[in-house]
Amino acid sequence: MKRPRILMADDHAIVLAGLRKLVETEGEVVGMVEDGRSLVEAAQQLRPDIVLLDISMPLLNGLDAARQISKLVPESKLIFLTMHATPTYATEAFKAGASGYLIKRSAAVELKQAIQAVMRGQHYMTPLITKDVLAATLQSPEDQPSKPLVTHLTQRQREVLQLVAEGKGTKAIASILNISVKTVEFHKFRIMGELDLHSTAELIKYAIAEGLVSVSS
Repeated sequence: MKRPRILMADDHAIVLAGLRKLVETEGEVVGMVEDGRSLVEAAQQLRPDIVLLDISMPLLNGLDAARQISKLVPESKLIFLTMHATPTYATEAFKAGASGYLIKRSAAVELKQAIQAVMRGQHYMTPLITKDVLAATLQSPEDQPSKPLVTHLTQRQREVLQLVAEGKGTKAIASILNISVKTVEFHKFRIMGELDLHSTAELIKYAIAEGLVSVSS
């Protein structure tokens, strides 16, 4: 089996540096980024065999980044490495196109197994989360009872919500998303209407609960 080319993403530089040492025993690290938007751009430029990413990342969360990468670079295998140890996040990760899901506290033991598994075309789920989650996500959509995160929002609305929750102003959001200030304000208005929320504080609380941002982001 060839050594895979691996792109890594995590919003903590120290975590990335430590992970790199583990990853280099199994493959070639071709890039490291610290936010979801940079990850999507790097994936398109580098076309890696494997993308190793977190769920909670600045500017664009890992789930939405994975959805974009799955469409733009479908040949890349996605492995989530995250603190989120709940079945809901694991289920959403596989729906977003993941081939593997690991918890950070088990990374040193399982990372090698996960990389080898996805390179063989298999899926890998950490034993710390029930294997039933993986079986459920591979069923047909009509057989899946789980409710997606942020069900009622479009991708653009999720992007705006995350940036609002990260403390970005309207002009900054418009610049990041390459849309007008009025469009940002429109999306924010629609988001608050859809979710029945009435303040930026409520938006932030909701975004954290849905995993779009973390308390430490």
